Amino acid sequence: MSVNIIPPERRTCDRCGRTDVWDAELENWVIDEEDGERLVGNRHCIHEWDINGRYNPVEGKPDVNADADADADA
Repeated sequence: MSVNIIPPERRTCDRCGRTDVWDAELENWVIDEEDGERLVGNRHCIHEWDINGRYNPVEGKPDVNADADADADA
């Protein structure tokens, strides 16, 4: 089985509440909106994003025997 890396699509600052979403077209984070209002938080905040050790970008499990199988075929 192969491993897929799933990047985050949303991030929220733990300090001020600013929320960003990933814009694939711009290839950049943009400020999210809710009910027509941008969720900017505090513009002077040094953002502490909620993407940390709890976020797991890995989907699936690596095939631990893949290298051994490739060596055996060589």
